[in-house]
Amino acid sequence: MAQKAELSAVLESFAKNAPEPVVSVITKAISDFTGSFDPKAAIQVGATLPEFTLSDAVGKERSSAEFLAKGPLLVAFYRGEWCPFCNIALVGFQKIIDEMKSKGVSFVAISPELPNQSLSTAEKHDLKFPVLSDVGNKYAKQLGILFQQPDSLRPIFEQFGTNFVERNGDDSLVVPVPATLLIDEKGVVRNTFIDPDYTKRVEPATVLEWINELKK
Repeated sequence: MAQKAELSAVLESFAKNAPEPVVSVITKAISDFTGSFDPKAAIQVGATLPEFTLSDAVGKERSSAEFLAKGPLLVAFYRGEWCPFCNIALVGFQKIIDEMKSKGVSFVAISPELPNQSLSTAEKHDLKFPVLSDVGNKYAKQLGILFQQPDSLRPIFEQFGTNFVERNGDDSLVVPVPATLLIDEKGVVRNTFIDPDYTKRVEPATVLEWINELKK
């Protein structure tokens, strides 16, 4: 099943099985944010990627300079392990990780979750790439990709047992817009996929196309 079909299946299942009030609140949150998000405020193709130094799942600091010293870098922001759409996307990247590596491209995933939560994510999905913690969404803010989820979602997160204090270290409900960036070895952003509708993600095949174009 193609990733787009997997994402659609999750969305359709949710719409069919979740209580109508829950569906309405979540649908409105997506619609409101999609309508208000300014894509021009997000990092653009041609910009130099701001440097980062973030902790990985075992607390080791990893930097953009470290990865770019080896060649191009693909960076993907995700909301958290609690998000089924994010998990599908992470598995999608996992499927092409060997091909990315064979082309000299490093890959990292970044979320606002604390390192111990990231470790759980990496272990649960047997990920073969670094999962970094952008605690407080400070780096995502630099890139202009923040989503302040509305308070109307709090009861729903509580209902599903999603504790943001445990996961992120705060209860702000702020998460990154799921964004995927391809950066060349000079630190310049060459491709982006930034969609305020978190149910939509870049296809792994598209990422490989980006990388192939980078190598020409």
